[in-house]
Amino acid sequence: MIESEVKTQTLSDVRTYRLARVQAQLQRHRCPAILLYDPVNIRYATDTSNMQIWTARNPSRYIMVFADGRIVAWEFHRCEHVWQGLDLDVELRSAVSWIYFNAGDQTESRANLWANEILDAFRTHARGESRLAVDRLDPIGTALLVKSGLTLLDGQAMMEDARAIKSAGELVLIGESLRACEKGIERMRRELRPGMTEQALWANLHFENIRHGGEWIETRLLASGDRTNPWMHECSSRVLQEGELLAFDTDMVGPHGYCSDISRTWIVGDARPSDEQRRLYELAWSQVHFNMDILRPGMTFREYSEKAWKIPEPYLKNRYSCVAHGIGMVDEHPSIAHQVDWDSAGYDGRFETGMTLCVESYIGAEGGSQGVKLEQQIVLTEHGCVPLTTCAFETDWL
Repeated sequence: MIESEVKTQTLSDVRTYRLARVQAQLQRHRCPAILLYDPVNIRYATDTSNMQIWTARNPSRYIMVFADGRIVAWEFHRCEHVWQGLDLDVELRSAVSWIYFNAGDQTESRANLWANEILDAFRTHARGESRLAVDRLDPIGTALLVKSGLTLLDGQAMMEDARAIKSAGELVLIGESLRACEKGIERMRRELRPGMTEQALWANLHFENIRHGGEWIETRLLASGDRTNPWMHECSSRVLQEGELLAFDTDMVGPHGYCSDISRTWIVGDARPSDEQRRLYELAWSQVHFNMDILRPGMTFREYSEKAWKIPEPYLKNRYSCVAHGIGMVDEHPSIAHQVDWDSAGYDGRFETGMTLCVESYIGAEGGSQGVKLEQQIVLTEHGCVPLTTCAFETDWL
């Protein structure tokens, strides 16, 4: 097969696999259908994409997937073409938007029209049933469907569980996203120099993502100097200075809608890292690699949290929000709480072969002037973690 044929077959296999995963969740929960508004869930189930960021804020396209694989899709105004070329059993309708932007003072009447269409589609294909899963829905829509006699189930949980295990084809597509992200990181590294702004450096990642067919970047997490502590400063017009730390987290939704989530920390300019910078880096590197080394299929989330690398006391308050988290089209289930946070934020479950995950670290002392952010994206195999990216660490700092 030539490369284009292989890619077409991979996409076809992935589409079939993902829709089957959604169907399996519906069958498992004895639910005849799921109503999806989240653009990422719609992409997962159908591989259609239409203004994903805009429609995430302005609910204007939605689909209903039935347990037998049939789909009713309400598409944005005159955008039926986004469904062309897909081998799906789909009935296309025009979306009814009742958000204030589109409906103004007609919100109530538009919402009633919307509810009638939802009920018509559901009752046509799920005769006698009343259980409908929904991933997200504004209050007026929820109230109208409940008033009509439907019992609404947590569709977001079903979709997260569906998305958790990746097929071989998905790993190929994730790899394409990561290669685009690595190109962006390489470009950032080449362009990095004292005197440029954080924003100017960050633009290089966007450039390579779009150039390679990527889609968007979920955050703006790039910081330098004292803005690296605490973590979670978004990039600014601050000018980079020789010898200071520069840290970033890509959160990049690349080609085919899959996320590349890589964090690295560098030094600005040609300076050698100070003893303090090297110490912070070695601790962060140790946390990531220790936690990768112990992760195995069958381990529970609680067990992993309990066995995870112990953060030294000076850095505990500024710890990252989780030990590790799932990754696919975006950040996904599960999110593994630190042991110290388990009672307030932890939940249990079990790691499985085929999960793709990000192992996290942030090391920065409370009240400190700098910090190190690292993160590695992996796939979990029967033998443990396999890195999905070749993006280098600063091992000469160790």
